[in-house]
Amino acid sequence: MDVTRRTLATLFAAAVAAPGAEAAPQASESDDDKAARELMRNNAQQLAKVSLPMATEPAFRFRA
Repeated sequence: MDVTRRTLATLFAAAVAAPGAEAAPQASESDDDKAARELMRNNAQQLAKVSLPMATEPAFRFRA
């Protein structure tokens, strides 16, 4: 199939003309999404409680 600038312009114009056809909004979050967000929130809160001195952090470059 020979693709020309004219056919590409037609395809792009069709894609721009119908933006609602491709992207459908999500109705609601699933239970898995809610559970994952809650787990991440709890982990972040637990990590914020721990104080880590700069001397114990690893170096930026790891050399073997």
